[in-house]
Amino acid sequence: MGHISGSKSELVPLIDRLNKYPIGLVDNDKLREILSIIFDEKEAYVASKFPLEEATLDEISVSSNISVDELLPILECMADKGLVLDMPYEGVTYYLLMPGLIGFFEFTFMKNRADLPMEELATLMTDYLNDTSGHGQADEFFGSKTQLTRALVYDDNIPVTSTITEHESAREIVKKAGYGAAGLCYCRHKKHHQGKKCKKDVSMEDICITLGKSSDFLVRRGFHERKTVDELLAILDYAKSKNLTHVTENVRNQPAFICNCCSCCCELMHGVQAGYTNGLAKTAYYPHVDSCLCDYCGKCIAACNVKALGSAKRISNGKRHTYVNSEACLGCGVCIDQCDRNALTMNPRKPAALPVDRNSMFKSILWEKGKLLPFIADRIKNNTRSILSKLTKW
Repeated sequence: MGHISGSKSELVPLIDRLNKYPIGLVDNDKLREILSIIFDEKEAYVASKFPLEEATLDEISVSSNISVDELLPILECMADKGLVLDMPYEGVTYYLLMPGLIGFFEFTFMKNRADLPMEELATLMTDYLNDTSGHGQADEFFGSKTQLTRALVYDDNIPVTSTITEHESAREIVKKAGYGAAGLCYCRHKKHHQGKKCKKDVSMEDICITLGKSSDFLVRRGFHERKTVDELLAILDYAKSKNLTHVTENVRNQPAFICNCCSCCCELMHGVQAGYTNGLAKTAYYPHVDSCLCDYCGKCIAACNVKALGSAKRISNGKRHTYVNSEACLGCGVCIDQCDRNALTMNPRKPAALPVDRNSMFKSILWEKGKLLPFIADRIKNNTRSILSKLTKW
């Protein structure tokens, strides 16, 4: 398979490069095992030399000191594996190294493939992502004040007195994107390779959505299949019928994806359940329980994807009723449809500040992690190197 087979010290430059992204990868033995399987030696070297921004073949050739003829097939293979994003534009192809999360970790399980030991990778990734020791990847992913992802509310479960905005509605986000694609769910596919099934009996195929231009790469490289708006809306309907929580990128303009998450498979939902209650940005709503109407049937508790519902801390008139943990609750509204007695209603709450776009979100995370100034310095250094290289050619 051509993976890294000797000493894994050659992975250190790659890990250092990946850790310049807003969401880095915590270095430990499991990470090195994962990277040694996914990358071969040449790919790891090329990735370690990637500029921080998108770059042309010639620019990467300069930074890696590899000829264009030798470099092109390496980049093509990396794009097919989801390690590199290729972006054709006006006759020139630009390349961008993908981060680990959200990036090539997910892409690895968004294809049916025989070139990797999927069962081994599934176990390694699960163990790596669920390390909550205080020095694990969960802290890196969920530890910023600015979240990478946010929940979306079910449109039809908000109060009639409220007006939902376009960026709060999964359906409106899809319609505004105009087109997209769908394919294998990374989380459920990973769980499948561990011999486990989704407890909500959700299909792992055609359930994860990418939108607009963000979907072009995944379609071109065989990760997703092109879908019409109506087909994407049908996926959202299916997800709602299975009591899944819609999750998207934590930006106001042009979010790149919509995931449909369950409590048993989704790594994001696991993070909230593990105590990272602010790891996902919440919606502008939360459920209220009418204790007089609630008969504590338990349907809403079973449906909740972050286990934010449970038994009341106190008993009113000798009768138990459901209690909502507002710290954990995402405000998605999955619980509302489960109540036959109309004891649950959605109330508005003050929404958190929402980054305008991906750049502003990443800048905020970089600043919070103390990575912004090194990022700027590295960008200046790479740009200077590129300019000097062009001047030399003249």
